[in-house]
Amino acid sequence: MNIWDNILLALQSLRVNKMRALLTMLGIIIGISAVIAIVTLGNSMTTSITDSMSSFGIQNVNVSLVEKSSTNTSEGMTSIRMFSKPSYDDEDLISNQMIDDYRKVFSNEIKAISISENLSQSKITKNQNTATVNLVGTNSDYQIANNIELVTGRFINQSDMDLEKLLCVISTEFAEDIFGTSANAIGQTIELTLNGFSKTFTIVGVYQYDSNGQVMSSSSITTDCYIPITTAKKYTNSQAGYSSFTVVANSEVDSSSFLKNTTSFFQSYYTLNDSYTVSASNMESMLESMTEMLSTITLAIAAIAAISLLVGGIGVMNIMLVSITERTREIGTRKALGATNRNIRLQFIVEAVVICLIGGLLGVILGIIMGSIGSSLMGYPATTSISACIISVVFSMSIGVFFGYYPANRAAKMDPIEALRYE
Repeated sequence: MNIWDNILLALQSLRVNKMRALLTMLGIIIGISAVIAIVTLGNSMTTSITDSMSSFGIQNVNVSLVEKSSTNTSEGMTSIRMFSKPSYDDEDLISNQMIDDYRKVFSNEIKAISISENLSQSKITKNQNTATVNLVGTNSDYQIANNIELVTGRFINQSDMDLEKLLCVISTEFAEDIFGTSANAIGQTIELTLNGFSKTFTIVGVYQYDSNGQVMSSSSITTDCYIPITTAKKYTNSQAGYSSFTVVANSEVDSSSFLKNTTSFFQSYYTLNDSYTVSASNMESMLESMTEMLSTITLAIAAIAAISLLVGGIGVMNIMLVSITERTREIGTRKALGATNRNIRLQFIVEAVVICLIGGLLGVILGIIMGSIGSSLMGYPATTSISACIISVVFSMSIGVFFGYYPANRAAKMDPIEALRYE
């Protein structure tokens, strides 16, 4: 008998004992489906997080003040700082001059430098309509760094900042709540509260509202309202410098090299500062660490779920031993007709592999369905791993060979005369 004949014989045996075959496969089905579902959920979470972080600019460099943990003495020795300063002094902050110098030195590598400062919430009432906004002081490059899509009007420009104009850019949600449509909002004025004082701002632009990351209030949605950062600093009497900002590098720039050069450039200004220095980082390294962590967790949980495959394999071995006992006369007849030990062994190994293969395929299908449902419930797009499906099927076949060999070998070693006498 060739392999195909053995496969047909195995399928015929499964048809005769459908319920027993299904119960035998159950351990394999549960194990494979659990592994596929877990891997699908893990991949979906990783893909969603990657896409979300990429939308914020995975290569964007975040430059920020950090407290020095130690200072170098003239002798090259290191002394540890015991106490931290409670707040930044003016000389600690990153100045406009530093940023201008940085822009000039790296002009070929920089696409935009985004500066922002969160202020306070302001409640606006106009035309008997009320809305709440988060006031954010920004510069003109903030739009590029944060992928803000304008629906109508314009964003804050350098002239607005230089003249400290009382202008603002609002969301479509805010425009519709207060003015009915975005187009009606352009040129309108609203009263915003800065540092306890009410100021009249003219709306020059409306951006497309995105619900991701926005704060929900009990009555309505709170969206961001952008004003020139120089205007914000003037009317809030805040310090002139900045504690952090974001740099958008050109796409062809080597992110690792650019990150090092940015760090070195700004740290040169803080060599004599005993309290603070500047650190530069991007989301790429953070994303790599997060992806690696999620992958490790997914594999660990999948490995635990795969333990059930061992139970399924033992079940296959048990049923094959029972099957051999029931088919002793069949084995004896085949041997009497000239079947070799190798033929008998191959027959039962193929039967065990077919059981595990069918169970593995059913497990993959069930696992994909479970993973898709789970991802949907968690709000992630389902991402099924083709490699995990292939590995699972191959692994289930390996289980068939491993756990089917002992029963098959036992069948092959039967004495044909004793087998024919078996009742």
